[in-house]
Amino acid sequence: MENSRPKMLLIVSRRLFIFAALSLLATSLVFGMTFFFNDRLMISWLVLECGIIGGFVSIQQRLSSVELEELGLLAESWATILVIPIYGGIFALVLYVLLLAGLIQGHLFPAFYIPRFDVPPTTENIAAFLTETYPAQGADLAKLIFWSFVAGFSERFVPQIINNVSSSGESKPS
Repeated sequence: MENSRPKMLLIVSRRLFIFAALSLLATSLVFGMTFFFNDRLMISWLVLECGIIGGFVSIQQRLSSVELEELGLLAESWATILVIPIYGGIFALVLYVLLLAGLIQGHLFPAFYIPRFDVPPTTENIAAFLTETYPAQGADLAKLIFWSFVAGFSERFVPQIINNVSSSGESKPS
């Protein structure tokens, strides 16, 4: 049975490579289309892709220590391989929302330019928020890319932040 381990590692690694390449290709096409047609970079797509790539890197790094039974599941099922990167992308988007909401702040985290809302907010305000919200500086974009990758790479990172934010919100009197 140990003889099949290298074969399963090769199968899983190939699938990871194929999925990562397809993910990068699809995101590059979306980037290209939005930038070409709208002259805008969709930050949410960048965040999603960085989280997905973090998930792929996480799986690849853990392969050598994965039990044979779990490795067999990964080698047999395309869907099993995709779960962690998809969660990584979702966690990166959740982190992005937490950052935009100002629930996570500090010099290690990115600052954003967010267009002002009218009182009461209008549909145009929401459209502007979705299309004109960007990291404030180049360093903030780099921080966003880094934390998006971390959100995908460390599957416990964002759930821990959510627990911390929700518990600190519960302890504050209304």
